[in-house]
Amino acid sequence: MNIYHDLKQLKKPLRNPVLTIGNFDGVHKAHLTLFNLVKERSSLISGQSVVMTFEPHPVKIMSPENAPPLITPIQQKLRLINTAGMDVILCLPFNKEFAAITARDFVRKILIEQLEVKELVVGYDYTFGSCRGGNIELLHSMGKQYGFRVHIIPPVMIDDIVVSSTSIRRLVKDGNLDDAKKLLGRNYQVCGTVIQGKNRGGRLLGFPTANLRLIDELTPKSGVYAVKVLIDGEIYNGLTNIGFNPTFGKNPFSVETHILDFAKDLLGRIIKVVFIERLRDEKAFESIEDLTRQISQDIIKAREIFQIRHRG
Repeated sequence: MNIYHDLKQLKKPLRNPVLTIGNFDGVHKAHLTLFNLVKERSSLISGQSVVMTFEPHPVKIMSPENAPPLITPIQQKLRLINTAGMDVILCLPFNKEFAAITARDFVRKILIEQLEVKELVVGYDYTFGSCRGGNIELLHSMGKQYGFRVHIIPPVMIDDIVVSSTSIRRLVKDGNLDDAKKLLGRNYQVCGTVIQGKNRGGRLLGFPTANLRLIDELTPKSGVYAVKVLIDGEIYNGLTNIGFNPTFGKNPFSVETHILDFAKDLLGRIIKVVFIERLRDEKAFESIEDLTRQISQDIIKAREIFQIRHRG
């Protein structure tokens, strides 16, 4: 994976670079459309396909109170971009000094003088530079001035929904993981470290759970989900409860996963939870016995889902 976190790390000029720029949170189907055109154009001019993205998300620096929860933490985002087949990833640190660069200086000093960009591919709503002073019109104008081509990707629509990070966040927060998957091109997942819980799952209910301290920022709506669990390259079926465990009174928010047919100690391990299907809302039960019966029914339903999907 050719990843550079500083343009000074580029020891030799890029070869006829075709560049796309953006935050690319989610690396969803609209982003993949951009990447595909970049790869197509770069192959036509014997060039390199290049992605420029930023860490942290610019809104976290410029307006932290309005920063959206990330769909893909940085390492996952970089892996997904690499998997998309891009030649070079420029993951540049975003700070207030970088944010102060004017749009014209960004094009002249970075795109032209440092990167020698031959072609640029951006989305229809792309803005850039200090106070978002740069837009598509300015890119076209400066492209003519400095001799680089500009390609604009129109909105990508799926089932009358604009494919965007904003749309995906809303769907995940609403627990609508089927539609989120359509826009992402994959099931939504979270990753976290297994921490010590209250041991109620195994001790009281007979269903031990892995309590996660999440790396991810975006969490699906509270409820119970059929999930796949990735541990050291192995995939297991499971059931995840997201919420506050209201049967036991007031509790902090938690993400707890019961892995089917699994008995190993995972404390301190990092695991991934891939959401397959939402089963039900979280609710308070009259008794522990009622909760235990419901969990047994959830597991039966989850196993049916896994069997159907396996056959499909």
